[in-house]
Amino acid sequence: MNLTALLRLLRIAHVFARYRLDQLLLALPLPWHARLLLLLGPWRLRRAPRNLSRGERLRMACQDLGPVFIKFGQILSTRRDLLPDDIALELALLQDKVPPFPAAEARSRIEEQLGQPIDQLFASFSDQPLASASVAQVHAARLQDGSEVVVKVIRPGIRRTIHQDIQWLFLAARLLERLSSDGRRLRPVEVVSDYEKTIFDELDLLREAANGSQLRRNFEDSPILYVPRMHWELCRSKVLVMERITGIPITRMDELAAQNTDLKKLAERGVEIFFTQVFRDSFFHADMHPGNIFVSHKHPWDPQYIAIDFGIVGSLTPEDQNYLARNLMAFFKRDYRRVAQLHIDSGWVPADTRVNEFEAAIRSVCEPIFERPLKDISFGQLLLRLFQTARRFNMEVQPQLVLLQKTLLNIEGLGRQLYPELDLWSTGLPHLERWMRERSLPQNQLRGLQQQLEHLPALLQTGQRALEQLAKPVPTPTAAGNRSQRLAGAVLLMLAGSQLGLQPALWTQATLLPWLLPGAIGLWLVLRRA
Repeated sequence: MNLTALLRLLRIAHVFARYRLDQLLLALPLPWHARLLLLLGPWRLRRAPRNLSRGERLRMACQDLGPVFIKFGQILSTRRDLLPDDIALELALLQDKVPPFPAAEARSRIEEQLGQPIDQLFASFSDQPLASASVAQVHAARLQDGSEVVVKVIRPGIRRTIHQDIQWLFLAARLLERLSSDGRRLRPVEVVSDYEKTIFDELDLLREAANGSQLRRNFEDSPILYVPRMHWELCRSKVLVMERITGIPITRMDELAAQNTDLKKLAERGVEIFFTQVFRDSFFHADMHPGNIFVSHKHPWDPQYIAIDFGIVGSLTPEDQNYLARNLMAFFKRDYRRVAQLHIDSGWVPADTRVNEFEAAIRSVCEPIFERPLKDISFGQLLLRLFQTARRFNMEVQPQLVLLQKTLLNIEGLGRQLYPELDLWSTGLPHLERWMRERSLPQNQLRGLQQQLEHLPALLQTGQRALEQLAKPVPTPTAAGNRSQRLAGAVLLMLAGSQLGLQPALWTQATLLPWLLPGAIGLWLVLRRA
């Protein structure tokens, strides 16, 4: 351990003691030796902050520990399937704002990345940053052709800082898993691993630029969402140059009202954007907090959103899309048996889960919610409660589903802030039904068949290898050994033929055809050799 790491550990211990975070740990079922250590530790000499809840103390500790812990707290706040509501809500209030680093360092990094002096790259460059966050800060500039742009620059030394702090987070997570059964249920090592991937991804601005370009292409000439253009010739891993947008921050209700913005249509369009990204594109902006959303000044009677900051995006597989859509439809019909069965079919819960028990647990969560008018139902909270319930049945909550739930909560919160009477379900249902109809159109089925046929050569190679295995001389001199080896080869061929055809999401006559022949041959061989 070097001196820098030791000093950082002492700083973490000081903040731990200042906010008496030991009291949060004592609420867990810890072994006697861990409880004794916490009860005898030097932090007991400090008085716990008065009039602060446990969530507020944890939030303020993250703020005092700086950018890496602030970002970790923000991401942790999205794991409401793991955390108590009061802590999750407090962590969601963490602001990713830190003091800016000197403009001279920003200029130096830009010149190093782009290989030219600032004066040659830009007609003008503002040393006063527009925003400063934990990972990067943003400066305004003008290109030589007069285009207004923003320049995002990765904070110097942040990779080293992140790496160091994450090691301490991993150490704390492993200790928590060893010391507490509740700690193991929270799966802290997995949470820290997810965070490590997310924050290191954010350090690559080329990835963010690619995400922005994809989103812009998906909504090209769209009246509901505008995505600024990336200046790819000026984008590098640590520098991003993007078209500068002008709009009203989504939270400034007075400015939106002053330009007579149609708030009802604006709220409904937010829901439309969400369903379009999730189901049409399977590519959604997963960091849609208010700081990243603006409203165009143009035609306020037909309002248009503007999105920025594309470091975190989500994507669903066709199978996840299919099961999510069918789950939502089953929820609306209160068909809890169907919801339970879909979770089992999708692999979201183990195959040996008792459907009756799972159905009863889902009913106990949903029935009180559905007794209210639809406009008062939070579908983000509904998904959250469902995830928490499914946890008891060993549901493995996939990262893309956590991002989806977080995005839905953000959209729902923004929509109801703009228009309190927003009925999320009635607004989103037509988009969901249209997507399901379009999936069943013959041309889309044929497209699915074509995609499956593209896998046919690889499948035939697998079958050929299985047949070659069947034809090989058997080294075992006994007839039983010969029979066993041929039987294994036949089973391999059968499984190869059915590996895609037996996926429930592909159960249509068209998509099954390419897999029936090798599967049937394999089955015949199994029966024959058996």
